[in-house]
Amino acid sequence: MTTATPAWLLPDEPAPVRLMNTIWADSGAIHDALTGPDALREWIAAVTGRDDGELGDPDAGEFNDARLLRDALRCLAALVTAGAPDAGTEVAEAIAVVNRLLADRPRGELALVDGGLRAVDVRHASPIRSVLAELAQQAVELFTGPMAANLRSCNAPGCVLFFVKSHPRREWCSPGCGNRVRAACHYRRIRENR
Repeated sequence: MTTATPAWLLPDEPAPVRLMNTIWADSGAIHDALTGPDALREWIAAVTGRDDGELGDPDAGEFNDARLLRDALRCLAALVTAGAPDAGTEVAEAIAVVNRLLADRPRGELALVDGGLRAVDVRHASPIRSVLAELAQQAVELFTGPMAANLRSCNAPGCVLFFVKSHPRREWCSPGCGNRVRAACHYRRIRENR
């Protein structure tokens, strides 16, 4: 597991937003933090607090599904934040990805435990697929629950991150983006007044 907390984690955001934000931009280019199965395992461990050893090594299919989920969530977040009435094929495909991954959620089953009946959660998928299913479920709740009204894309030029608006005046994903916008406005005003 990496020792430094990557900037794209935005620790106060819900996990689905943090997954969406594994795509990020700087002045040079757009970057993808999910570069391979190891990066996926490290990201999941950092976000969920699970131990790397508990997760195992993601296979190529799990890594591909994580990136498909991330891209689907970004598509759906763009729909929610823009309020676009025309869903289109891309949105239908994004919904299908989320719904397919929801099938790997832990299920409640009845079990005999210590001589008594208990409801227990049983995982029928690998630890990585179970985490992806949990992220898909959290995304459903994010997009359809009360937080959906506060989901935003960052207004800073060149920023591609999403965030949940936690303050009425918040318009940027981070103080860094806000500072860059304010500094640009300040310098523009100085140049106009010369």
